[in-house]
Amino acid sequence: MQNIKIPDWPYVYGQPSGSGKVRTLPEDFIVKENLSFEPSGAGEHAFLQIEKKGENTEYVARQLARFANVRQRDVSYAGLKDRYAVTTQWFSVWLPGKADPDWTQFESDSIKVLNSVRHARKLKRGVLSGNSFKLIVRDWQGDQAKTIQQLELIKVNGIANYFGSQRFGNEGQNVSKALAMFEGAKVGREQRSIYLSAARSYLFNLILAERVTQHNWNQPIAGDTYQFDLSHSCFQSEQPDAEIIRRLAAKEIHPTGALWGRGNADVSADALAIEQSVIDAHELLAQGLIANAVDRDRRALRVNMQDLRWQFIDDATLELCFTLPAGSYATAVLREIIV
Repeated sequence: MQNIKIPDWPYVYGQPSGSGKVRTLPEDFIVKENLSFEPSGAGEHAFLQIEKKGENTEYVARQLARFANVRQRDVSYAGLKDRYAVTTQWFSVWLPGKADPDWTQFESDSIKVLNSVRHARKLKRGVLSGNSFKLIVRDWQGDQAKTIQQLELIKVNGIANYFGSQRFGNEGQNVSKALAMFEGAKVGREQRSIYLSAARSYLFNLILAERVTQHNWNQPIAGDTYQFDLSHSCFQSEQPDAEIIRRLAAKEIHPTGALWGRGNADVSADALAIEQSVIDAHELLAQGLIANAVDRDRRALRVNMQDLRWQFIDDATLELCFTLPAGSYATAVLREIIV
C-alpha cells in the first residue's frame, strides 16, 4: 500500500507563535452543537440534548437504542463529536406511538441528558448551524504579543477552511487506504465512506493550500465560484467586478474549492487552472472518487470566526472561545497559533 504523507499545510498568518498542549483534560475541549432549527415540540421523534464526557458519538447512539428498546437505525445524530472532550450534542430516537422513557435513567457519570423535546422528523446528518468551542491550551509558551496579533487578524479576516487532521486518520492512513481501495482492496461499507471522504478532503486541502501559497485564498480570481456566508448557495463569475470585490472584503461571500467527484467543474479560467493542476497531480485519487460515484461539490476556502474571544489565564494557559459553522474545524484555528 502506498503511503500518502499529509503535508504541513501552508499557514495564512505566518508560522505559529507558540506551543502548548490541547486536551490535557477532557474539560479542556468543550464543544456545543447549535441546531439549525427549533424542534417543534410534537411528533414521533424524541430529540435529546446530551452532554457526554470521554465517550464517542456512536457509542452513545448504541446505548440509547438499547435503553429505549429500539433498532440502531432508529437513533440518529447530526454529527460525530470527539471522544476526549466534553461535548453537547443532539440525538433523536424514533418512538412511534410510545411515550418517552425516563431519560434520567439513561444518565451516567459520563452522560447527562440536558433537554428532551419531540419533533416530527428524525435528526439528519449535518443539520447544524455550527459548533461553539471553549478550548484550553496548557503549558503554553511563545511570543504572547505575536499570538494576540495573530488572533486579532483571525478575528477580522477569518481562517483558511482546511479539513482537520482527524479527517485523514493517523499519519494520513485514511487517504492511503482510499488509494488502496481504488486499486482494488476490499473494504467494508463504513470504511468505504470514511476513505472516500478522506480522499475528497485531501484534494480540497491541496487546492486550498495552493491558493494560500498564491495569496488568493480570500481574494477573487478569474473564473471563481463564490459561496454565500453561512449558506451552501453558490454563483460563478468569469471576472470579479467591484461588487464581488466589495462583498468579499465584507466577508459576505467566499471563494470556493472543489470537493472532487462526478460533475461539471463550476469554475473556469485561473480558478480552473489551479484546481486542474492539483487533480492532474493526483489522478488516481481523483478518478477513484469518480469511479465510486461521488458527486462533485464546492466548499468555501475561507470561514469567518464568530464571537472569537481569548484570554491568557496565566503565562502558561490560553483560553479560546469561538463558534464555527458546521463542517469547519477548530484545529484549523489552533494550527495558526500553536504547534
